[in-house]
Amino acid sequence: MLAGDAARHIAERLRAIGIESHRLDARLLVAEVLGVEPNIVFTRPDMALTQEQTARLDQLAARRVAREPMSHILGRRGFWTLTLKVTADTLDPRGDTETLIEAVLSRIADRQAPLRMVDFGTGTGAILLSLLSELPNATGLAVDKSPAALAVARENAVANGVGDRTEFLLSDWGRDVDERFDVIVSNPPYIPDQDIDGLEPEVAAFEPRLALAGGPDGLDCYRALIPHMARLLAPGGIAAVEVGMGQAQSVASLFAAAGLVVGAVASDLAGIERCVVAGHP
Repeated sequence: MLAGDAARHIAERLRAIGIESHRLDARLLVAEVLGVEPNIVFTRPDMALTQEQTARLDQLAARRVAREPMSHILGRRGFWTLTLKVTADTLDPRGDTETLIEAVLSRIADRQAPLRMVDFGTGTGAILLSLLSELPNATGLAVDKSPAALAVARENAVANGVGDRTEFLLSDWGRDVDERFDVIVSNPPYIPDQDIDGLEPEVAAFEPRLALAGGPDGLDCYRALIPHMARLLAPGGIAAVEVGMGQAQSVASLFAAAGLVVGAVASDLAGIERCVVAGHP
C-alpha cells in the first residue's frame, strides 16, 4: 500500500465517525509507522509501506477509531516548545493551558532571576517544564499524588533538558511542602463529577479520572489547594491556576478568602476565561 492511499483510507474511516481532525490524524499515523515527518506523507504519497508497516498501521488506526487519543497512540504530545511523553496515567496537555504559561511569563520582570517554582498536580510536567525552559536560572518542584504521573514528569524533565533543575515530590497538594516559592502554578481537576461521562470519548474513556474530577461543582481542588498557595507564596510572588469555563470568579473569591489579591484573569484564544493570577496584597 502507498502512503497517500493509506492516509486517505484512514481519514475516511475517522471522518465517518465524526473525528474533525481526521486528515491530520491519518497523516500522523502513517508518518509514525514510516518513521518520517508528517509532511513527508503529503509530499511523498508514493512511498510504499511494507507488510509489517501496514499491519502496524492497521493496529494504530483501530485504536483511533475506538477514540483513543492520538497522544496515547503516539505516546507524546507537543506543548509550548516541548515534546512531552503522555500516558494513560496523565492528563493530555492542552493548548488552552499555554494561556497560564503566557500569563506567568508576562509578569516576570527578570527572566534570568534564580526563581523558585512549584507545580501542584504536575501530571506530565507540562506547566513547570515549560516555565523552566524559559527561565534558565529557575528551579522547580513537581508535586503529584500519582506515582505513575510523577514518573512521566521525571522522564519529561530529563528529555527536555531541565532534569537537573527539577525536583519531584509524591504528595497531595501542599501537605508536605513548607518552603516559600516565587511562582506557584497548577492546573487542578475542575470538571464537575457529573459532567465527566458526557465529555468526548477521548477524555471520558481514556484520561485518568483523578486528573479530571473536581467534585460536585468542579471547585473542590481549588478549595484544597488555594490555602496552601497562600501559605507558600513568597512576598511579590505569582500564584496562577487554570480554570474551567465560568469558574474564574468563583476561584477569584477563593483566592480572596485566603488573603491573596487577584491581579489578572487571562482568556484563551477562544475568549474563555482560562487562568486566574493572584499575589499577596
